[in-house]
Amino acid sequence: MVHSGGCSASDFRDVFKKNIEKRVRSLPEIDGLSKETVLSSWLAKYDAIYRGEEDFCKQPNRMALSAVSELILSKEQLYEMFQQILGIKKLEHQLIYNACQLDNGDEQAAQIRRELDGRLQLAEQMARERKFPKFVTREMENMYIEELRSSVNLLMANLESLPVSKGGPEFKLQKLKRSQNSAFLDIGDENEVQLSKSDVVLSFTLEIVIMEVQGLKSVAPNRIVYCTMEVEGGEKLQTDQAEASRPQWGTQGDFTTTHPRPVVKVKLFTESTGVLALEDKELGRVVLYPTSNSPKSPDLHKMIVPKNSQDSDLKIKLAVRMDKPPHMKHCGYLYALGQKVWKRWKKRYFVLVQVSQYTFAMCSYREKKSEPQELMQLEGYTVDYTAPHTGLQGGRMFFNAVKEGDTVIFASDDEQDRILWVQAMYRATGQSYKPVPASQAQKMNLKGGNANTDISSLYTDRGQKHGMDEFISANPCKFDHASLFRLLQRQTLDHRLNDSYSCLGWFSPGQVFVLDEYCARYGVRGCHRHLCYLDELIEYSENGSVIDPTLLHYSFAFCASHVHGNRPDGIGTVSVEEKERFEEIKDRLSSLLENQISHFRYCFPFGRPEGALKATLSLLERVLMKDIATPIPAEEVKKVVRKCLEKAALINYTRLTEYAKIEETMNQATPARKLEEVLHLAELCIEVLQQNEEHHSEAFAWWPELLAEHAEKFLSLYSVDMDSALEAQPQDSWDSFPLFQLLNNALRNDTLLCNGKFHKHLQEIFVPMVVRYIDLMESSIAQSIHRGLEQESWQPVNNGSATSEDLFWKLDALQMFVFDLHWPEPEFAHHLEQRLKLMATDMIEACVKRTRIAFELKLQKTNKSTDLRIPPCLCTMFNVLVDAKKQTAKLCILDGGQEQQYHSKIDDLIEETVKEIISLLVSKVVSVLEGVLSKLSRYDEGTFFSSLVSFTVKAAAKYVDVPKPGMDLADTYIMFVRQNQDILREKINEEMYIEKLFDQWYSNSMKVICMWLADRLDVQLHIYQLKTLIKIVKKTYRDFRLQGVMEGTLNSKTYDTVHSRLTVEEATVSVTDAGGLQGITMKDSDEEEG
Repeated sequence: MVHSGGCSASDFRDVFKKNIEKRVRSLPEIDGLSKETVLSSWLAKYDAIYRGEEDFCKQPNRMALSAVSELILSKEQLYEMFQQILGIKKLEHQLIYNACQLDNGDEQAAQIRRELDGRLQLAEQMARERKFPKFVTREMENMYIEELRSSVNLLMANLESLPVSKGGPEFKLQKLKRSQNSAFLDIGDENEVQLSKSDVVLSFTLEIVIMEVQGLKSVAPNRIVYCTMEVEGGEKLQTDQAEASRPQWGTQGDFTTTHPRPVVKVKLFTESTGVLALEDKELGRVVLYPTSNSPKSPDLHKMIVPKNSQDSDLKIKLAVRMDKPPHMKHCGYLYALGQKVWKRWKKRYFVLVQVSQYTFAMCSYREKKSEPQELMQLEGYTVDYTAPHTGLQGGRMFFNAVKEGDTVIFASDDEQDRILWVQAMYRATGQSYKPVPASQAQKMNLKGGNANTDISSLYTDRGQKHGMDEFISANPCKFDHASLFRLLQRQTLDHRLNDSYSCLGWFSPGQVFVLDEYCARYGVRGCHRHLCYLDELIEYSENGSVIDPTLLHYSFAFCASHVHGNRPDGIGTVSVEEKERFEEIKDRLSSLLENQISHFRYCFPFGRPEGALKATLSLLERVLMKDIATPIPAEEVKKVVRKCLEKAALINYTRLTEYAKIEETMNQATPARKLEEVLHLAELCIEVLQQNEEHHSEAFAWWPELLAEHAEKFLSLYSVDMDSALEAQPQDSWDSFPLFQLLNNALRNDTLLCNGKFHKHLQEIFVPMVVRYIDLMESSIAQSIHRGLEQESWQPVNNGSATSEDLFWKLDALQMFVFDLHWPEPEFAHHLEQRLKLMATDMIEACVKRTRIAFELKLQKTNKSTDLRIPPCLCTMFNVLVDAKKQTAKLCILDGGQEQQYHSKIDDLIEETVKEIISLLVSKVVSVLEGVLSKLSRYDEGTFFSSLVSFTVKAAAKYVDVPKPGMDLADTYIMFVRQNQDILREKINEEMYIEKLFDQWYSNSMKVICMWLADRLDVQLHIYQLKTLIKIVKKTYRDFRLQGVMEGTLNSKTYDTVHSRLTVEEATVSVTDAGGLQGITMKDSDEEEG
């Protein structure tokens, strides 16, 4: 990703952020530390490393220009950039820059005009000699000439549309309307638009600065003097007043005029002291005739004084500065003689005026005139140095302007002036021939030269010393600009791809500007430009650089529309070379795109650059089209993409196994090691498929089934290694189930891969293993139940006994294991669930029955006296049944059909067993009550024991105080009831069953007492029997009410019968023997002891 240059710093940060988020979100929550804080810390660490705050991460400095490469660059920055691109030394650039006068806008405009004229001449020469490039059809030859002409015409029109100066509001010359066809080609056309004198009216700004007056003697020192200044035909300005002793001002006056030869008048006045004087007295005046070439520095001028004035040597120091408008290219005095204009040889003031980019005029002006006296358009003329004309008087240095049917001779007074005029007119005419002065003229000593001397010749001489003269004097029209542009574009692209900006092959705005200008100025064909661009981009892409497919698409579409004659701007010429190169590049591009799609994980890692893969597929479809208009059938594109993805599957899996080093391990490792490696490889495969789905599925949204086929092919390669590792596993080894779970969980959630080819193969491998595992587990659980219950100590463990807990855990673990398999095939999954539920039902049924038997045996071994305390093991057995009932709801329920009925059967069995156990337990505790009642039966009237006791007590009472029987029996029974109630309440886990047990216990106890009383309906109870029963009934009622027995059960008819009988018996005893009850009564009393 780094070396390809296709990912920016933002891309790397996004990829890092997504991966960290995925990992952190999967971690459990940590108290006091939010996941957002962890994410922020990771990103802060990443940013610190990227910025290079740590020594080992510091990066070397990049080029200074790369930081601003995306900005709009100035001219100087562009020069610097292309010096680096082309390997030009600074000195070489400076020599070319100065020699070619690149800082002179007029020279550059003239150079463009000359180049365009040269291109037109080459086109005309090609048309005459019929030397054309080889085109697809012969008819394109004439069309090619028209293309050349129209391209030049367009540039001429663009140049003509440019304003002569920037924002000169005073320059309002009329724009000439010129057609953009043959008028540009036919130099000197008689029908061309002629300039009028009003078209070349100029506007000048004058600055007059009056400094001081010298030699003023005729005025008293204390008199006031001042000056006035005016440009003839304009307004008049006045200086401040000054004393005659110090006539100094420094006042500046600004004037505007349209006269190239204005007349400036400056006058000196003194204030008149006479009463009748109407005007101030004029002391002197000076009249100046400035031009744009006049000196700008202050100078002394002798003033004209009135007659008889004492100030014969009166002088004024002033400066007159007349600006040079941007559209006035040169001015000065020349001698001229022409055939159509300036027909008399005389000295005139000439101004070279630029009306537009292509229109120049030589104008001669008189004083105080804004319009020229005569003018000549320079279009079509050729200027050159000439030898002196002996027959003409005046002028030393001659040059002329020649045109078919006309020749104008000019002469200046010195060589320097002639050179400047020739250079200015050379730029204006746009001629390709460059005038060169005679050798003897070049040897003249140019004294007094100013800043406008011919600098280009100076730098040309210097360039010769450094070997640059060939480039300085080269004619651009004679170069093969197509090959030069290819070199320029290649080096620019190389520079662009090596800067720090992730450009993906796109040029910067400044680079595009320069390349566009080169193509337009030198006529580089657009198709050639884009074919070269495509060729270079494809080469870089083949070497590992990431190129934006959208950029390839743009260039390819341009070339395709050009070659197939479907350009938006109309049909253009197509050369045979262009067509052949296009077909070659089309084949290369097709191969490149197919290779990129086959390596999509590595050419577009993490889906970066964003949208690049989708654009690549779109470009492939475009490349596969036979022509620009006929769309390719979707099936053909699909076929190519399918072939690429098949290759991609092999490439991806091969690289994955190389990364995991699976080949080395599989050949030498143990079965366990092989399984471990295959499991690790499965994780990597799943991660690859997930990354494909996350980052690349959107690009393949048109063909989701192809991505599924790619995944199946990828997994089929993995299945070879998987099958090999599984075959090496020992029989009845269950270590491979995590592999199934890992793969199945990944596949079952994918709608396209679920129950696909690999998924079904995976199921076929593991179906026998699952069935075998369940068979063995069933046998193991059955054996553990048998052995466990035989050796069970019935000590409480959690909700039951050790055996029951082990049973339920194993059943639950087995069902959870099968559930976690998430078997994808519904029918087999239902079969597995049904079998496990039925197996759980059978196991629980066996456990319940064995527990019932054990309960009954244990209960039989307990005694029936009031010393009976229910053993904890019986409570444990009871809890086993309670837990079994709860577990059946989870382990045995299946919806509908026979399974539901089968579950109801086991549920009913447990319920019946619980009822039986409750009945057995109640019978046991009630038998204790029966024993107590049997003891009370001894006191029945009429029995032998009763008579014996009565006789013995009465006989002994005559001699001693015999104690009456106590309440030990009742207290012992009540203690028995209470303690067993507490045991049951504490040991049994289910409240509902406790309530049923207590209800049944209470009801049966009352029934037994009621039956016992019914047997003695006609017999009065012994006082001891009455007291014992009253205490037992009352305490039993209260204790069971405290245990939660409902009022309806407590106050049953049986209880009412018992209560009524005991109340009657109590009333009878209270009549016959009031003290015999010793305070025991059926009435409620809080004073009774517990």
